[in-house]
Amino acid sequence: MTTKTTVHLMRHGEVHNPLGVLYGRIAGYNLSDLGHEMAAKVADSLKDADITHLVASPLERAQQTARPLADILKLDIHTDDRVIEAGNKFEGKTFGVGDGALRRPQNWWLMRNPVRPSWGEPYKEIAARMRAAVVDAREAARGHEAVIVSHQLPVWTARRSYENARFAHDPRKRQCSLASLTTLTFEDDAFMGLTYSEPAGDLIPEALRKKFVGGA
Repeated sequence: MTTKTTVHLMRHGEVHNPLGVLYGRIAGYNLSDLGHEMAAKVADSLKDADITHLVASPLERAQQTARPLADILKLDIHTDDRVIEAGNKFEGKTFGVGDGALRRPQNWWLMRNPVRPSWGEPYKEIAARMRAAVVDAREAARGHEAVIVSHQLPVWTARRSYENARFAHDPRKRQCSLASLTTLTFEDDAFMGLTYSEPAGDLIPEALRKKFVGGA
């Protein structure tokens, strides 16, 4: 008889970032009021799930997103550095198409290779660390469910890895909204498939959906 285990990869909620900085791994970026509302709504949607193991990135926004779920399910939050935000050479700068760091010629060299990518942590390394964290979470929750609270690019890269898809992509087209769940299903150790859901999707303003904020 096979054993089914589910691992939910959750992106954190909205961050208070009025200047539009690519905050990456910089400490001190916390959830906004809306972000806390998103975290609470997702926790409520999962209150009856068979979740026995909870993991979060060490960054404040991920820890704060995990807290409501930990409180509802009476679980400890296991901090895992492997699910932290991706490293990025634009960290600390404003970033966007047509404004911020991309307007400065001295930064154009960083954009030379979108396949690796040249401006940050290699996709292959992100995928490897995320998959290792998923394996450990799956083992800890075998026969039940686990949640890993991480960040948009690590979650998206993990998904692309499980789907055997190319890593290079347009960041604006990632299916990984704020407080979303990318749910991986396993039978024993075999990956069987994934689904995507947005339990707090009604809280995301349309303008925010269309806005790309790096390091999220």
